[in-house]
Amino acid sequence: MMDLGPHAGFIVGAYAFTALVVGGLVAAALLDQRAQKRALAVFEARTGERRS
Repeated sequence: MMDLGPHAGFIVGAYAFTALVVGGLVAAALLDQRAQKRALAVFEARTGERRS
């Protein structure tokens, strides 16, 4: 393992927090994508139109 010195806890904590935030953003984007696809399907079923 690398020697991070006396600030090892802060460094590891910062990387862990960053990974958590990035993971949350990815999860939010995926959930929003699913919601938008459902909304688009409902809209298309209602109007019967689809533009390419």
